[in-house]
Amino acid sequence: MRKSYSIFPAGLPGLALVLLRASVTVAFIVNACGDSPDRPHWYLWALVPLGAALCAGFLTPLVAAAVIGVELMRLTAANANAVWLSVTILTTLALAMMGPGAYSLDALLFGRRLLVSDREQQPRDP
Repeated sequence: MRKSYSIFPAGLPGLALVLLRASVTVAFIVNACGDSPDRPHWYLWALVPLGAALCAGFLTPLVAAAVIGVELMRLTAANANAVWLSVTILTTLALAMMGPGAYSLDALLFGRRLLVSDREQQPRDP
């Protein structure tokens, strides 16, 4: 996977991204678990892997796009709360554009690497 972000912020910005990932996951799950008799069965099954991946920061842009897709499909339901869904969609879109942050699996898998050259250790020829 090509790195989509120039940096993975740490410190307070990284912590803010952890909180943003958690709040998007909670909003996604609360919206799905509400009383809705016309909710499709696959909708609840989508929560577990998408929520876990989003909270852990694994493949954040792809998972965020999938969450937005699920929420857009849910928006077409007759009794869907359009305001709640639109806030969830916008927050998820913001997360997808900002990136996962330093405290995520994406940063662990695709983050910065320290490359050390062995040229510095070899003696030079005169």
